[in-house]
Amino acid sequence: SQPILSNKSQMLGMPQYGLRDNLIKCELLKNEDAYTYIKNYSFFLGTYNVNGKNPKESLSPWLASTTTPPDFYLVAFQELDLSKEAFLFNDTPKEPEWMLAVYKGLHPDAKYAFVRTSSGNKGAVAIRFQFHNSDICVVNSHLAAHTEEFERRNQDFKDICRRMQFSPDDLTLPPLTIMKHNVVLWLGDLNYRISDLEVDHVKDLIAKKDFESLYNHDQLKRQMDEEVVFVGFTEGEIDFQPTYKYDTGSDQWDTSEKCRVPAWCDRILWRGKNIKQLHYQSHMTLKTSDHIWTSDHKPVSSLLEIGIKVVNEESYKRTFEEIVRHIDRLENDCIPSVSLSQREFHFQDVKFMQHQAKTVTVYNDGQVPCQFEFIPKLDEPSYCKPWLAANPAKGFLAQGASVDIDLEVFVNRSTAPELNSGQQQLEDILVLHLDRGKDYFISVTGNYLPSCFGSSLSTLCLLREPIQDMPLETIRDQVSNPETDKPQEIPKEIWMMVDHLFRNAKKQVRTSGLPFSHVLLSLLAGSNHSVSEALLLFLDALPEPVIPFSFYLQCLECCSDSSQCRQIISMLPQCHKNVFNYLTAFLQELLKYSAHNRLDVNILAPIFAGILLRSPTKQDSTEKRKVKEFFQHFLVQMPSDRDIHDKIPE
Repeated sequence: SQPILSNKSQMLGMPQYGLRDNLIKCELLKNEDAYTYIKNYSFFLGTYNVNGKNPKESLSPWLASTTTPPDFYLVAFQELDLSKEAFLFNDTPKEPEWMLAVYKGLHPDAKYAFVRTSSGNKGAVAIRFQFHNSDICVVNSHLAAHTEEFERRNQDFKDICRRMQFSPDDLTLPPLTIMKHNVVLWLGDLNYRISDLEVDHVKDLIAKKDFESLYNHDQLKRQMDEEVVFVGFTEGEIDFQPTYKYDTGSDQWDTSEKCRVPAWCDRILWRGKNIKQLHYQSHMTLKTSDHIWTSDHKPVSSLLEIGIKVVNEESYKRTFEEIVRHIDRLENDCIPSVSLSQREFHFQDVKFMQHQAKTVTVYNDGQVPCQFEFIPKLDEPSYCKPWLAANPAKGFLAQGASVDIDLEVFVNRSTAPELNSGQQQLEDILVLHLDRGKDYFISVTGNYLPSCFGSSLSTLCLLREPIQDMPLETIRDQVSNPETDKPQEIPKEIWMMVDHLFRNAKKQVRTSGLPFSHVLLSLLAGSNHSVSEALLLFLDALPEPVIPFSFYLQCLECCSDSSQCRQIISMLPQCHKNVFNYLTAFLQELLKYSAHNRLDVNILAPIFAGILLRSPTKQDSTEKRKVKEFFQHFLVQMPSDRDIHDKIPE
């Protein structure tokens, strides 16, 4: 009468197993070889940078290039849509066209069911799925371009691995990362180039088909040999010519002024056991006679034979029952216990938006597996203060096992104001609770360096020196007992950042192909980039925005009337009004040079409107439209508007 299920997560989810699920899961994973066997399945992996073009020819030479139909198709595209709308809304009308082209190009001897698609801009998208008893993660990435930027590509890879997370089916478990899967398949335009060879030498080696000599100068091979990136990954032997860069619609190497060196930009790698590559090749025939649509890349494919763990139903049932009996005995005999490597932690010189972490190792020194979790103290809503986090905050430890828990301190715009003013301190006590066991206490302290980020405009206007150089008591005295000198018109920090950008960046050409939400950040290079990023972060971190929360509803109500909008600004507290006028004058100045920087009102308004006129609660789409409409009035220069030179404070 009891079902036999191949998917163990379903069986463990049945009510009769209750609180012991984690124990059973751990033991099942440890004994997986007892109830699984390996069965091979074929996976076709394809990657293609299509350069924003539409599909005008059959993809069969690429997708149907195997003699027999594969069990899976995993197809990755880059630069599917380079239009502004795609970057702004993360949506593209070209996706259905390419989906249809893929469907038509699949191997004709089998029928396939669509599983999942994921869209994104430069960086990476990933999909995970469970097939029988194997967890598989597929990553499609488009890393940084240009020959000299290999270290940035390395960092892109590390950032993707660190930031990409999946929510597990069991919400009590921590998020899954890419490397937590049995099989990882990584493909895309990785943009690694050929180094230390002149372009003519490279072309000569290609003509001779001496790919082995050429491969020794491949940046990705060198970085993998040095174990800088893709540690644990494998790439098959490359015996095809570079896939980039061709004149559009031809097999001719780049004849543009830049004359780029050919390179194997488009790559396919894998990580995991029981994987064998059957072929790895490029597909040079995908071009048309009119030379209109074809990309400057060539598509690449790899056929992998992957050994998948398949559950033997009878063996699984027998193993499951043995584990349950074993856990029954342990539960009757033992109480969980752990030891901590350290119980007091101090974080020195914590700064705004700068992450710090320390590690406590929890070791299961008891006789049974145990489940741990950080729990809230009495009458507190969370287990820790908002500037603190424990990762993982809960988990499971087998007997004799240990886990490193990162205690992470991060001060953001919501927690900085009270720390700047001294109303809060970096002090907390964490309670680590063991299921059916006792509690352990961890003390966390630190000193926070006050910052202009998260400080109010009125406070900063009163301070003549950098806030970080002033003792907290002095700051309090100056705020509560202002000096006889009148406050500064605007904070010196805003003036320094805007003045730098005004002098160095107003004619800078915007880099194309980046999301609009980062237009100003990517508008500038070098130090200008850092300054513009700091300016937006500073404004976003203000505890009371430039247009105070109390004026928010009034602004929405009069958003369509320019004169009423300007009347509201005239009613703002003096320092807020000064800052608003100063910033809008700067933006008006940027717009004067739109022919150089390619900025216009429709670009600047969404960026600054949501920062200067923030909602005290979550905004809906109508409110966002009204906020943008309100702010647009101030980007159109009026006869009464003063030039930015006249708005520089004393």
